[in-house]
Formats: sequence, structure tokens, C-alpha cells
Amino acid sequence: MVDDKSHETSGGADDERESSPEDDVEERPHDGHANGGHDESGHDEGGHDEGDHHHDESGHEHGEGGHHHDGHHAHDVAELGVAVLTVSSSRSLDDDPAGDAIVELLEDEGHEVATRELVPDSYDRVQATVDNMVSRDDVNVTVTTGGTGVTPDDVTVEAVEPLLERELPGFGELFRRLSYDDIGTKVVGTRATAGLADGTVVFCLPGSEAAVRLGVGEIIVEEAGHLAGLATRDDESEA
Repeated sequence: MVDDKSHETSGGADDERESSPEDDVEERPHDGHANGGHDESGHDEGGHDEGDHHHDESGHEHGEGGHHHDGHHAHDVAELGVAVLTVSSSRSLDDDPAGDAIVELLEDEGHEVATRELVPDSYDRVQATVDNMVSRDDVNVTVTTGGTGVTPDDVTVEAVEPLLERELPGFGELFRRLSYDDIGTKVVGTRATAGLADGTVVFCLPGSEAAVRLGVGEIIVEEAGHLAGLATRDDESEA
């Protein structure tokens, strides 16, 4: 595990990022989320009623051999053990709104935060901390915040990817799609990602509180339990 030095800050790195895509997410809060959000025009105009998604023709009838939700979600983890990691060289755990938001949103869903840490923007520190977190028996999901941008000290993605046995590209794709409604084309500079490491689901989010509330509130709380169950299903059947 990371020693107490991981809670110290070395100053300034985040403050020097004057205009990153992650900051734009924070500057333009997701006012629409409380009202269901993201039902802007275009969602109904993109061919959902006319393309390949005719459920009656594609074999996806939910009651006739298609997706039987009861069986599909039988292995879902109802109460997750969560590890939270903030990557920042200018904040502390006492001043960590993004980390606080992760804890708040997941605990509100009945999940338990098993461990929470903060480390500076250091490839080795980030990688070692995430590696320790995914190795814990009481952790099903690890969520990081910070270090997913494009400045030289944004190293979270590079540090985490070698630990991933399988990537989940759909997470980053969906996060950027939802973020586009708020920050437009600046989403191209946001490298949110996810994957599986040692049977644990890992999500890497930007460092702003607004970005975290989007990623956790609209994606992670919806899918983390299902993904955690799938990630360990073989282990449970062998036990």
C-alpha cells in the first residue's frame, strides 16, 4: 500500500493547467442531469427507429430467447467494495472535490469505500497504488480521478493500461459522447478509460468534479455491479 507520503502534495501542477478539456467539464456543470439529461435532439434522429435496431427482426426479443435479464444479471454484485484514487500534485484529501463526489455517489447507492488515497502525478506512484488496490480482497471496483488529459504530467492512463488484462473501450466512448453535450469538440482531449485488472473493474476519470459526477452518476453506478459480477463469474463457479 502507499505510505502516508502519498497524501502530500508537491504543488502547482493542476493549477498550471489553464484550459484543459477536463476543466471545461467543470466550468459547464451538467445542469441537465438532474432532469434525466442527454435527451437532446439527434438521439431520436440517428436512425434508432429505422436502422438495424428493429428488435422484432434481429433476434433480440426479450421474451423469446433473447436477453433474459434475470439470468443476465444473476451474477451482479449488489454491494461493491470501492477503491478511490485521486491523482493530483496540488490537492490533498482535505481539498478533493472530485474524490468526495466519487465517494458520495457510490455510497448513496449502498456501496462501501474500502480505501481512498491521493498521489501526485507520478507514473510509478499511480501504477503501484492502482496495482495494490486491485489486489485487495475487499475491492471490486477502483475509480481514479485526474491525470487523463494531454499535458505532460497527465500519466494516469499510461500508468494504468499495463495493468489491464482487458480494456472496456465503451466506457470512454460513452463518457466522451455524454461530455460532448457540455464541452463540444474539446472531448478529443479527454482520455477517460476503463478495463479489468486482476478481476477488478478499473475506471479512470478526469480530475474535475463535474466530469466525475457525469462518469460515476450516469455510467459507473449503472454498470459497475454488473461488470464486477461478470469479471469474477468463473472464479465463483469454480469455488
